[in-house]
Amino acid sequence: MKDKKLADMPKLNVNPEHKERLLHLLKTKSYKEGTFTLASGKTSDFYIDCRPVALDAEGSYLIGKIFHQMVEQLNFEVKGVGGMTLGADPLATAVSMISFIESNPIPAYIIRKEAKGHGTMQWMEGRANFKDGDMVVVVEDVVTTGGSSLKAVERVRESGLEVGAILALVDRLEGGREAVEAAGLPLHVLFTRNDFVKK
Repeated sequence: MKDKKLADMPKLNVNPEHKERLLHLLKTKSYKEGTFTLASGKTSDFYIDCRPVALDAEGSYLIGKIFHQMVEQLNFEVKGVGGMTLGADPLATAVSMISFIESNPIPAYIIRKEAKGHGTMQWMEGRANFKDGDMVVVVEDVVTTGGSSLKAVERVRESGLEVGAILALVDRLEGGREAVEAAGLPLHVLFTRNDFVKK
């Protein structure tokens, strides 16, 4: 049986037209077939690089709208949105921008891959916009094993904040959900490999 905290998490609904259009953009600009080595070290016969869509004007708008809609349905007050550079950077920025437009301003943050080598020596950029203990969400482009998501969670906690949920564009269905949920966190995804890979 899943943790009660996870069981209590609501199912998040999003605008179906926005979701359909975003999937079209991801299929057109992000999905590739071939032989690829993933960040996890595994090889795969397909690759989904969400950055061309996340950096596209329409794609950024759709991601911001959809993720912001998801954030508003979570069962806690979200004080910030961000994740591990580089994949999460445009996602978090898009959500933050939309949140301001929709009169619910939520600052973004960025987790460095390595601690800053001078000055504050910090892992997180944007930390000054938060108070100790603030609850934030982690955003991801693609979840594979969940390692990147959990590393981001670890760094956020080391920075004095708490993580309430992880939002992702795509789940490759390779153990990421199980790893994240085993750590006691809910993972909400828009699409899975089944939306892309030919049966």
